[in-house]
Amino acid sequence: MDSKELIHKLNWFYSLELNQVDLYMAQSNQIDDIYIRKALERASYVEQQHVDNITEIIKELGSKPTALGDVISPVLGKIGGNLTSLTGLVPMLKANILIERKAMSDYKNLLLKVSDQEIFNILWSNLIDEDFHTSWFSSKVQELEGKSLH
Repeated sequence: MDSKELIHKLNWFYSLELNQVDLYMAQSNQIDDIYIRKALERASYVEQQHVDNITEIIKELGSKPTALGDVISPVLGKIGGNLTSLTGLVPMLKANILIERKAMSDYKNLLLKVSDQEIFNILWSNLIDEDFHTSWFSSKVQELEGKSLH
């Protein structure tokens, strides 16, 4: 994969991760349950770390993160967070699972094409975090729906 294509892909993740930062913060501001609120705040913090990591990679490759992502992704995240929180806790968490699964799928596809070991390791770390978020959201949905995890 050439550097132009890699930067294009990284800008997709930059925008996606920015969206998730504001999505989870907006959701956390709408949730009364302190545990879920704090978990969403933590997820937002981790997503911000992903934004920071991807920003550094893009800069090291001699480019800048997409300005369009800087403007649109946070707005969409806030709107999405406010709207999904109105649907109720379980549907909101299920929507988060779908977003996380999309991120995981895209990370896996990019990992297959990256040859730089440092970038590869950062993307793997991000993928694992997305998997942890998916697992936590899924576990909470099962708990709230009264389903046994065992």
